[in-house]
Amino acid sequence: MTSPDSAPAVDLRSDTVTRPTEAMYERMRSAPVGDDGLDGDPSVRELEAHVAQRLGKQAGLFVPSCTMANLLAVLAQAQRNEQVALEATAHMYTSERGAATFTGLFYLGVAGAGGAMDLGALQEALQGGGHRLKTALVAMETSHNNAGGAVLPLDHMQAVHGMAQAAGAAVHLDGARLFNAAAALGVDPGEIARHADTVSLCLSKGLSAPVGAVLAGARPVMERARGLRRMLGGTQRQAGIMAAAGLEAVRTMGGRLAEDHARARRLSDGVNRLAPALSASVPQTNIVQVETAASGMDNAQWTAALAAAGLLVRPWGRTRLRCVTHRHIGDADIDAAVGAFAAVLKAHRR
Repeated sequence: MTSPDSAPAVDLRSDTVTRPTEAMYERMRSAPVGDDGLDGDPSVRELEAHVAQRLGKQAGLFVPSCTMANLLAVLAQAQRNEQVALEATAHMYTSERGAATFTGLFYLGVAGAGGAMDLGALQEALQGGGHRLKTALVAMETSHNNAGGAVLPLDHMQAVHGMAQAAGAAVHLDGARLFNAAAALGVDPGEIARHADTVSLCLSKGLSAPVGAVLAGARPVMERARGLRRMLGGTQRQAGIMAAAGLEAVRTMGGRLAEDHARARRLSDGVNRLAPALSASVPQTNIVQVETAASGMDNAQWTAALAAAGLLVRPWGRTRLRCVTHRHIGDADIDAAVGAFAAVLKAHRR
């Protein structure tokens, strides 16, 4: 790590490290609040209504995290002994699958590429009957975390939604970074959300709110989710203080995400100039995966050496590092990050 007297580290571990804007702090200070577990909180209601309208849904539900939003979507739309089908590297499958222990549901990973499920494999998963569990819910993710921020094509999402509807299954979209996907496609978030029955949106990643997520969908589903939120301990009382920051984030921060995407591409280009020892993915959004297998160093060595050089990254599997750009990262930070990779390589080769 850098010393206290040196320049702050360039933090590419995640876009969750973003801090609220001054406008968000001001909204938090002046937000009208109530008890969201009793007669409601006006700022929470405003956020829920605004996100629902932006995503083309009837109602929204403010929750502490996108993990809870995804869990509520599953609980509200599927029954015990049914199945949730989702792409095999989806975040809901690889990182949130512990939720299945609370649901009594089976999570089925469907093979795919670039975060998109193979449609033939999905069709097989949707064929219930006999010894097969009924697939009650199909989940998609865009942008796709483990696929390096890949964005699902809209025609693929439309096909998945149509197949699920024909089989009597609902569709949930893990849209933790939905606004990044929308920026990459050059469309409104609602154009993506229309291909799902429920959508989760994280407020505390690139949108820079301090905490929280919104689940949006049909009003009856959201009412079921609201009751389930209480059961899970997700009622937050004067939550309007946080909801006000989330509302500011949704209204104002989506337009600047293309800057993060451009800087991710700048990082990718810089790291790829260090080939063949390192190779970086070519990002669609704000996530860059760096393959380290050919460098002769393992990821524990890389993360420690980069931290000593002033760059914070996350190990992502055995031979990959994940770097995520966000609004606190400028062009100079990207150049410093590439310089840190080069310096570590040079020191290792001595």
